[in-house]
Amino acid sequence: VGALFLSVASSVSIVICNKALMTNLGFPFATTLTSWHLMVTFCTLHVAQRLNFFETKSVDMKTVVLFGILNGVSIGLLNLSLGFNSVGFYQMTKLAIIPFTVLLETLFLNKQFSRKIKFSLAVLLMGVGIASITDLQLNFLGTILSILAILTTCVAQILTNTIQKRLNVSSTQLLYQSAPFQAAVLFVLGPFVDKCLTKQNVFAFKYSPIVLGFIILSCLIAVSVNFSTFLVIGKTSPVTYQVLGHLKTCLVLAFGYTLLHDPFTERNIIGITIAVFGMGLYSYVCTNENKKKQSGELSTNSQIKDKENLSLPLVKSGGLQDNETHDMKKASKDSLV
Repeated sequence: VGALFLSVASSVSIVICNKALMTNLGFPFATTLTSWHLMVTFCTLHVAQRLNFFETKSVDMKTVVLFGILNGVSIGLLNLSLGFNSVGFYQMTKLAIIPFTVLLETLFLNKQFSRKIKFSLAVLLMGVGIASITDLQLNFLGTILSILAILTTCVAQILTNTIQKRLNVSSTQLLYQSAPFQAAVLFVLGPFVDKCLTKQNVFAFKYSPIVLGFIILSCLIAVSVNFSTFLVIGKTSPVTYQVLGHLKTCLVLAFGYTLLHDPFTERNIIGITIAVFGMGLYSYVCTNENKKKQSGELSTNSQIKDKENLSLPLVKSGGLQDNETHDMKKASKDSLV
């Protein structure tokens, strides 16, 4: 619960901070800013590791490098998708991540999703779609970028969960080892991606003290965002993290209307209401299924213990019978003599 709250609070905070930075202060370089986020995250974790807040654990370097590169590329592709598509189509791209994640986990990890889970996800996606999708202008390049963004994001989030469980590493350890590679990819791709999207050079931008202040604040909040992302995916699942992401979307829409006076229509209200209902239904179904699973595991363990306890007297009685038979045979031999 603490990880979920931290993820929501930090993500909504960074969206508000970045919106002020990009909209009000005219700093449009989102991909480059993300590379700075990851560099600050790594430096913060390095200091924490030096102060013995957590221990490092050796993980196969090839796995970490590929994982870091994949995460960096997925972020770059999502930003390109936003740049080459309408906002409505970009929102559709983000909505498509959940069903694609369910499909990939079912096909490659043999994970089963009940009908109730699928129904609750459908309600959630419908609500977020109603609230956030305004137009659907398609173009070939934008569609290709969106498909690639969906695939890389799904795989990266599934790996975030799988690596932590299979290699027995914590979210902090995995983030600490992969953050430099994510940052390096985005540091190289960032200026190029941002120039394609904004027609401006990040290195030619005039950095005023207030812009620098918001950049530093954004980087500090990003440490919490990145940490909570790995923590939530590791403790729950990629699908649950995506559900949480759509809760953030609804909260951002609400905060945008309340604090920044963004336009808010009846459609937004209806969509957010449906989405919140879908999230509540998903949470309720997941909780019930986890309880049933835990009770099933407990009953299985108790049955195994009962069988073990029953087998012990049988072994003992069997041993006594063998001794008695041996004594009888010995007595018969003595009588013959």
